[in-house]
Amino acid sequence: MNTTQPQKPKLLDQVRQVIRRKGYSYKTEKSYVGWIKRFILYHGKRHPRDMGPTEIEQFLTHLAVDLNVAASTQNQALQAILFLYREVLQRPIDTELNYLYAKRPKRLPVVLSRDEVQRVLNAMEGPPKLVVQLLYGSGLRLIEALRLRIKDIDFDQQHILVRDGKGFKDRVTLLPQTIVPDLKQQIQRSKMIYEQDLRNGYNGVSLPYAIERKYRNAPREWGWQYVFPSTQLAKDPRIGLLKRHHLHESAVQRAVRRAAQLAGIDKHVTPHVFRHSFATHLLEAGYDIRTVQELLGHKDVKTTMIYTHVMRRGPFAVRSPLDA
Repeated sequence: MNTTQPQKPKLLDQVRQVIRRKGYSYKTEKSYVGWIKRFILYHGKRHPRDMGPTEIEQFLTHLAVDLNVAASTQNQALQAILFLYREVLQRPIDTELNYLYAKRPKRLPVVLSRDEVQRVLNAMEGPPKLVVQLLYGSGLRLIEALRLRIKDIDFDQQHILVRDGKGFKDRVTLLPQTIVPDLKQQIQRSKMIYEQDLRNGYNGVSLPYAIERKYRNAPREWGWQYVFPSTQLAKDPRIGLLKRHHLHESAVQRAVRRAAQLAGIDKHVTPHVFRHSFATHLLEAGYDIRTVQELLGHKDVKTTMIYTHVMRRGPFAVRSPLDA
């Protein structure tokens, strides 16, 4: 009789299993696994169960002092390690950590004027232009726009449901009426790709792991398809099947850089600048800052308040005595 016990998965495989069970994105999975691996290697391949707060503090201080990483990068590493101890090892870190924080630079966001926004949009075309119109017209982050699915857009209620935004939160935001005709055309193009895929024995669209496991038919249902599908099928690294993913971020980033150059704009223009411009222009128009906070999905109103410093009226809305 064979009494051999099944071998327990390696630690990083356990991390992947828990992340997928919780339905986190593949991007988050890669990030968390990468940081946990670096944490282990930094401490000479010691197992995390033999380490604790002291070793975590040492690693985070190393990132800030020796590698000079950004504050957001250091925080990403911290969240990955805390996830490991809380969700995988079942040993949550309850003590307050004492480490050197990476410096968080106080930079004001780049904002375009309304004329500059229009000039950039006039130099764009196709799906990338429509994506950028959503960033400026709805305040979406680039990845939020690219991850939009057919069922997330409500033309009757004139709103967009943003699922699993930053911090894994859902929110509702505006659907600009000026882009409705173009958006409906884009959805029709998406449907043509979808119907062709079905005829070719479609494996389905990429879905969060937990949803695909719970709803087996969801990947092939129309409502779950991407509004901005990729032109090529790609292998899902988690299950090894060819899937239809969304348009890649780099396609929009390249299109924005090219359009900004054609428009003769010297500012550092990225897709995220259009989200900054959305918030700033709403505040300039007199909308309540709490309303703008909700549309952007900011957890703290202090994050939204940074846009008050770049409004067209000048810092703090103070009028220069020279203009009096």
